[in-house]
Amino acid sequence: MSTWIISCGGTGGHLAPGIALAEGLTDRGHRVTLLISRKKVDARLVEKYPQFEFLRVPGTGFSWHPVKLARCLVSQARGFLFCLRLVRRLRPDGIVAFGGFTSAGVALAGRLRKVPVALHESNRVPGLAVRALGGMTQRVYLPTGVRLASARARNIRHVGMPVRREISAMPRAEACQRLGLAPTRSVLVVFGGSQGSGPLNGWVQARLGELAAEGIQVYVVTGPGKGEARSVELPAATGETVKSIFVPFCDDVAALMSAADLVVSRAGAGTIAELIRCATPAILVPYPHAADDHQRANAAFFERQGGGFVVEQTALDRLQSEVIDTIFNDWLLRRFRANLQRMDRANPLRLMLADLEDLAAPAPTTPSERTVPA
Repeated sequence: MSTWIISCGGTGGHLAPGIALAEGLTDRGHRVTLLISRKKVDARLVEKYPQFEFLRVPGTGFSWHPVKLARCLVSQARGFLFCLRLVRRLRPDGIVAFGGFTSAGVALAGRLRKVPVALHESNRVPGLAVRALGGMTQRVYLPTGVRLASARARNIRHVGMPVRREISAMPRAEACQRLGLAPTRSVLVVFGGSQGSGPLNGWVQARLGELAAEGIQVYVVTGPGKGEARSVELPAATGETVKSIFVPFCDDVAALMSAADLVVSRAGAGTIAELIRCATPAILVPYPHAADDHQRANAAFFERQGGGFVVEQTALDRLQSEVIDTIFNDWLLRRFRANLQRMDRANPLRLMLADLEDLAAPAPTTPSERTVPA
């Protein structure tokens, strides 16, 4: 049995794969401690996993704004001291960081204490933390086809994003029942990642009546602080009532993806991994202000692989027609699902677990180091 520290806080896209890795390591008999941020989104998600130890690490994101930069540097220094004390106390066999502002302190502490450190990048454009730390770690996990100049080639492994075990496709009727939707009607799911998306929420609100008139049920995950939970019933063109549901947060991702005939969402790596796992076709609207424009790169790859297609935020005026043309096209939806199932053949978690256990294994002794009998 070995001990691991997993740094995965700050966004759902970092936290969810960290939890997936923790599940895999504990299944193999290892001990894990997860480091998260002090943000509300972290606190909400970790409530579902009381079996794990979560520690909140000081830290804020990087910014060139003078005041925010000073705050970042001070908080990162506090985070480093926190992590250094933690590494001394736990004496872990390995550290895995999933990027973001919680990664730097624990990676540096691990380096100082000579603990093997691994980084995982889910996006197709590596983030600042992974670019900065890649050269000093023993392992960097990257998506297929992605390169990182700062990391040694021998330390790079190409794997996808681990997905929590609870997220897998379920029967559509069961999923609709869980969400309060009618399984006999088409379902459009709209969400903007763990923080929600104001533009996508506004698009839905402006076109809710027209979507209902087409007989399309809408389930909208608005994001924390972007509206209260509510249900709206509007008439379809046939005169029947169509329900639409708005919630600030949904922790039943498997039901959400399985109920959907089509998803409209941002293009974070975590969202895309969950779409692939549940074989759910999607129209991706990349967040145009994402760091290094990584969501556009993620969305373009998803489109090339045939899981759906991309609509830019500047072209939301044509999104309604794209949704209606796609959601009622059974042939196209079947083709998207088949492509998504093909994309899900690899098992990133299994590959990472085997490689991490090898990374943390004691180095074999050489003949000169063996004890020779007197």
